[in-house]
Amino acid sequence: MNMRFTIFTALCLLGTGSVWADEKLPVLKDGSDVYSDVTVTTINATDVYFTYNNGKGMGNAKLKSLSPELQKHFHYDPAKAGETEQKQAQANAEYHNLIISQPAARPPDESREQSVVVTQGSELSWGTDLPGALNQAQSENKLVLLDFTGSDWCPWCIKFDHEVLSTDQFAAYAQNKLELVLVDFPHNKPQSTDLKQANEALKKRFNVNGYPTYVLLNHSGNELGRQVGYADGGPSAFITKLEGFSK
Repeated sequence: MNMRFTIFTALCLLGTGSVWADEKLPVLKDGSDVYSDVTVTTINATDVYFTYNNGKGMGNAKLKSLSPELQKHFHYDPAKAGETEQKQAQANAEYHNLIISQPAARPPDESREQSVVVTQGSELSWGTDLPGALNQAQSENKLVLLDFTGSDWCPWCIKFDHEVLSTDQFAAYAQNKLELVLVDFPHNKPQSTDLKQANEALKKRFNVNGYPTYVLLNHSGNELGRQVGYADGGPSAFITKLEGFSK
């Protein structure tokens, strides 16, 4: 992990999660999965996030599935983890209720036109409607990428957007592989009350504690992987990471 990501984590990570910056483990076992050359990035009440294979991969594991030694090392508290999982389940339910209480959706193409944000520097477009994006992904056999960002104030969000998300290389990849959803928490850009509420619900649903966070979903809405914070390497490295998540 580079120093810039460490600084980002220290300055921008929110909530109660602890940061175990650059802690290295030769092996981390998560049930039947074994990861080598692990560098821990973030840990919260339920999960540990890490890179592995000398930074070539990124993953996360539930603390409850780790060995007793690692649970003790990471200060795993089953009661606190249970409370966190209960809150996340409640957030999922609140998000579901928010979605079903909204007016019936227009046909996919119309709804997407109404919720499109054009990314500067490319022809790529980002929606703000996750249910619509999931429907579109299912019909086109794509995945869904969520971009949790503070687009007008978070320096690492802006930097990653410029270096990766706004490039022609990423646009070409995304047009064939991804439906894109922007989950923005700006300080100055205007947003409707409904959009603010929907974004807050998504933040709770996916337990996002800092910006930027990029979450890849299958068309059923299940998380395949995430990148927390800025990472070097440009569009090629990010595309490789997304491909790894989807395997």
